[in-house]
Amino acid sequence: MTDVNFSPKDILQKHFETKMRGYDSKEVDEFLDDVIKDYETFDKEVKKVQEENDRLIAQVDELTKQVTVGKSSQTTQTTSTTSNMDILKRLSNLERRVFGAQLDENENSRNQF
Repeated sequence: MTDVNFSPKDILQKHFETKMRGYDSKEVDEFLDDVIKDYETFDKEVKKVQEENDRLIAQVDELTKQVTVGKSSQTTQTTSTTSNMDILKRLSNLERRVFGAQLDENENSRNQF
């Protein structure tokens, strides 16, 4: 609102000098009263819109944070799942080697008898 030249108070306090064939001061005052009412209405509307804008910006910021947190936790879960799968595969391979060797030894022992 830096482009506004007059506030309602400026308009109210404006004094016009009278000249011989000047305007009717009563008519000018009535018109300026209406202009003041419009300024006050516009000022209220601007404040209301600014508050709504600030609220929406805050809401967008909050939702952006939630999305960011959601993505990072999803990445962590994917990493955990991948790590768990790798561990299970390694464990399975170790079990096959250990228990597979024991099974082979048991078979060899049976065949000898």
